[in-house]
Amino acid sequence: MPLTSEEIDALWNFADPSESEARFRRALEEGGGTEVQTQLARSLGLQRRFDEAQAVLDGLEGEMDTPLLKARYALEQGRVLNSSQKKEEAVAWFETALARAIEADEDFYAVDAMHMLGIASPPEDALDWNLKAIAAAEASAQPRAKKWLGSLLNNTAWTLHDMGRLDEALGLFEKALAFRREHGTSETQRIAEWSVARCLRSLGRTEEALSRQRALLAEDPDGGYTYEEIAECLLALGQAEEAKPHFARAHEILSRDEWLVANEPARLERLKSLSMQES
Repeated sequence: MPLTSEEIDALWNFADPSESEARFRRALEEGGGTEVQTQLARSLGLQRRFDEAQAVLDGLEGEMDTPLLKARYALEQGRVLNSSQKKEEAVAWFETALARAIEADEDFYAVDAMHMLGIASPPEDALDWNLKAIAAAEASAQPRAKKWLGSLLNNTAWTLHDMGRLDEALGLFEKALAFRREHGTSETQRIAEWSVARCLRSLGRTEEALSRQRALLAEDPDGGYTYEEIAECLLALGQAEEAKPHFARAHEILSRDEWLVANEPARLERLKSLSMQES
């Protein structure tokens, strides 16, 4: 019997795209079809193997015979393009995905498409898409769609944060944290806690932010982003010498993050520089 969409999605381990790739390849060997291949392409894209991901998708072009398959195919075409910094092309695919998901009455993938439009669209459109996605997830009668709320609240909060609307951002970060405490994993709860603390630093509530980041570090001693934030808080409080080992540890851990290496080399260089800076 073919796997359902939910069963296919349950094969994901987003913390380990290579493991997810292996699971999808096994599913294909056991008779999984086109829908599984769309997720194989996604797993390759998350490993930055964009040419391989695109080759998988190119091989599926003639097999999209239902609105659901068309939605999933369009989502993964858009994700590969977005990750390849081809955002305008990605937006067109996400718009197609949204239309096909609505046609299929699949709220989970419609919200996914809106969520991706919030990521790929220009800043002036991103907030609107994020708010539409939150409204759609909250209004949906399909339980899977409601599971998007943690990510959507977090993403929208970051959009507001980057716009300088910090009080509004904090409110949504706290709402996301409440959602993750009720529905999330220990990892997603830590990410939500980290985001609240990061926003507190932006608001100038640095000592409070530092206290919360230290509590997170006690839970996860290898949290590179947490080391970075502790260092930034200490620096903001005029404790540059105390910050150095935290900047160094952040650089050591985050230098192994392929996405950061590819997309934020200046950030990594800053961590390295501040870990060695003369007082």
